[in-house]
Amino acid sequence: MSWDWHYSGEILPDLLSGLRYTVVATLAGYVIAIVLGLVWTLLRRTPSRVFNQAIRWMTEFIRSTPLIPQLYFVFFVLPAWGITIGSLTAGILTLGIHYSTYTAEVYRAGIADVPKGQWEACTALNLPKSRVWLDVILPQAIRRVIPTLGNYLIAMFKDSPMLLAINVAELLFSAYQVGSKSLQFLEPITMVGLLFVVVSVISSILVRRLERRYATT
Repeated sequence: MSWDWHYSGEILPDLLSGLRYTVVATLAGYVIAIVLGLVWTLLRRTPSRVFNQAIRWMTEFIRSTPLIPQLYFVFFVLPAWGITIGSLTAGILTLGIHYSTYTAEVYRAGIADVPKGQWEACTALNLPKSRVWLDVILPQAIRRVIPTLGNYLIAMFKDSPMLLAINVAELLFSAYQVGSKSLQFLEPITMVGLLFVVVSVISSILVRRLERRYATT
């Protein structure tokens, strides 16, 4: 089995097209994850114990369930209930909701790490709750968890091939398509691995720069 450079050049545009869907799904899902994760965290701090526990068990269930069954549920089961979602949209939503349960724990840890004196100072100044959270607590908490949040971006990118299960034309899906036409899988699968490495390394460098600029210890 030898490497075919001509074939590699022919399939590269198809793989790059798949990579585009992979990046779009990852970035859009990540935005959902970081926003929704913060929502889960804040909802768990409401006075109602019943509501808090409901949010807790819901996030625990999502976090404890594999991603692929969740993808199947959103794409194949929901249409039976009258909710039809396109494959890419279903993939983005599922990725985002799944990882939001992880980012929720990250935010919770960051908030818990804010010094007690900050809370006491807000109480002494009689600040409104909105200002307490937006101007004092969240800016400190989020800066503390930037490294962990960045790592989840890379983890989501590496989990994006699972979208193949619902026919999203992402990178691995494109590799299987071009490979099945020519019955040559060495080049496309190897190139997929290399593209994942390249994007992961670039993402890691960007995350580290973000850490150095904004994160605190």
